[in-house]
This record gives sequence, C-alpha cells and structure tokens, in this order.
Amino acid sequence: MFQSYLFPISYAFMAFPVAALFFTLPFLIVQYRRHGYINKIRALMLYLLLLYLLNALFLVLLPLPDSRHNAAPAGSMIQLVPLQFIQDILQNTQITRNDPSSYLKVLGEADFLLAAFNVVLTVPFGIFLGYYFRTRWAVCIMLSFVLSLFFEITQITGIFGFFDHPYRLFDVDDLITNTLGGMVGFKIAMWIAGLLPRIEKLDSWEDLPAKKVGYTRRALACLMDGFLLLTVTLLLNLLSLNISLWAVSMVYFLIVPLVTGGRTFGKWIVRIRLKSEDGNPATPWMVWIRYGLLYGILGGMNALTPDSPLLHNLGTPLAAVIRMATLLADLAFFIHLVMRLIKRDRPLIYEEWSKTRNVISWPDRQKAEASSNAAD
Repeated sequence: MFQSYLFPISYAFMAFPVAALFFTLPFLIVQYRRHGYINKIRALMLYLLLLYLLNALFLVLLPLPDSRHNAAPAGSMIQLVPLQFIQDILQNTQITRNDPSSYLKVLGEADFLLAAFNVVLTVPFGIFLGYYFRTRWAVCIMLSFVLSLFFEITQITGIFGFFDHPYRLFDVDDLITNTLGGMVGFKIAMWIAGLLPRIEKLDSWEDLPAKKVGYTRRALACLMDGFLLLTVTLLLNLLSLNISLWAVSMVYFLIVPLVTGGRTFGKWIVRIRLKSEDGNPATPWMVWIRYGLLYGILGGMNALTPDSPLLHNLGTPLAAVIRMATLLADLAFFIHLVMRLIKRDRPLIYEEWSKTRNVISWPDRQKAEASSNAAD
C-alpha cells in the first residue's frame, strides 16, 4: 500500500522545479511589494508549502486512467453517508469484544489506513495555516474543508471534464477526515510555535535601512519595464504608428523617472527608485546620462538591425564595422556585468558616470518598524 503512495510523491518532486519556476515571479513581486525584501525563512516556508500542495494534489489524482475516454464506472461514485468508514472497519475486522489484543487488527485494515492517510494528508496544511499564516481555528477549519472539497470535486468531475467519466469516489468521509487533519496540524503548529522563529517578527531582526538593492530585484524591474514597453510598441504599430521599440524606450526612460520621483513601472512594482549618490532626488542631467548610456547608446546600437535603413545607406563596409562594434560593446558590457556580480560593492559603469543608485522604497509598515527598532 505504501508503495502506491511513493509513485505520486516521486512525480510531485519531479514537477516541483517547473512549478517553482512559475511561482517565483509572483512570489518575488509580492515579497518586494509587501515586505520590501526577500527573507530566507519566509521564502523557505512558501516553497515548502508549494511542494506540499503538489504532493497532496498528486496523491489525490494519481494514477490517472490510461485514456481520456475512460469507461463509465459500474456503480455510484458518490458516498454521502457520514462516518461510513467506521462501519466498514467494524464489518471487515474480526474483533472479539472480550479480547483487547484483537483490537490491534484494526490498525492493519485497509479502511483504517485509508482514513488515517486522509487525516495525515492535510496535517501539513494545518501547520502552515497555524504557524506561517497565523489563522484562527475557524479559518483553519474552513480552509481545510475547502481544500478537501476541491480535491473531491476534481476527482468526481474527472479533473473538471478532462476525462469522460470520474475515476475516483466522491466520499463525504474524506471531507471529514481531511478537515480533521487540518485541525490536528493547526494544534501541532501551536505546540511548536515556541521552538521556531516567529513569522511576524522576521522583519524586526533585519537591519532594514542597510538593505541594498540586489541584481535579482533590478532584473525583475527591467523585465517588467521591458514587458510594458514591448506592449506599448506593439499597440502603436497596430495603430499604424511605425515607432521603434528603441524610440519608445528613450521617451519612457528619459521622461517617466523625472515625473515620478525616480521610478519606472518596473521599479514601482519592486519598490525601488532612482536617487543620486548622496540620497537626494536624481537631477534630469543624472537621469539622462544614466539611461542615455544604457538605452540610448548601447540600446541604440543594438536597434540597428541588418535591414535598418541607416545601415543600408552607409554601405556594406561601414555597416559591417558598426555591427562588429555593437558585438564588441555587448561583449564588454556582459563582462563588466559579470565582474560587478562577483564584486558587488562596485556600481555599474552607467551608475558611476551618472552618480545615481537604486534605493528601496520601504512600505510604511516597514518604516515604522525600523524607526521603532532604532528607538529601542
């Protein structure tokens, strides 16, 4: 019986890297927006929650039928009698009332093991709710029931119509035992809470004002800005306004930070803004040097595609020289970026020349906590 559980668990672990890949982007955005930085303990807990949910889902759904057009079940696939599993255990177990040792036979019965598995299945869920999310008893009961109901509906609908017929039983006892498991997990979380770091105190242990903007955060802001600029460029071209991505980028980066206090859309998403080295707002000249070097010169060189009219008018030899210069510039910037990733205390060249830097825009809650800790 335990061997049958190893099969879906192994598939859940294989699927985890893919799920984590899709989970990471929203995770980073939420953490930067809500907390202002990435806490390792908080990240570990949320990725463990993702791994648990994958295991729970695969344990409930696997193995799948061989074909989408599976055969219709012979009997009813719905069991609506509460606590029917207790009667099944008593009927299928040879228990002698006057012989207490015969009671142990219950522990080996398939009906008992299945009920115990359904309780254990949601114990981790209750632990997460109680320890990480700090929910109340009533909320834990409701969410455990909702999770169990989602599993049961997924099964009875053949994964929401993917299969022609249901291949697992909708059992009201599963709702009861899963909800009980969530409550047990919640109680365990209350017992072990004193042995683990308090989630609500994680930020108070960090020196928030000393936090620096990492390259992961900057790359995410760049990704968000790139997505916005690409969308705007496509819309403009659909309106028959033949404006290049480079032109849209130049207008965006040279104007938007000046009217938003050093923020672009991407920087706003991850709570960072552009300032001068001394902490004052960046001047227009600083902004133009920074983004002119990065997107104007380097970006403009890469915008000159082989079929660009400018290169075509310059002639083949000169166009080849410009393309080679672009390749060398890209290679030099890549090496420069790698070196700065290794030696993080040095700014990038366009930051050095423009005397600007990215700083974290802390949420009001974080600012208040940082001030309170400093006062203490």
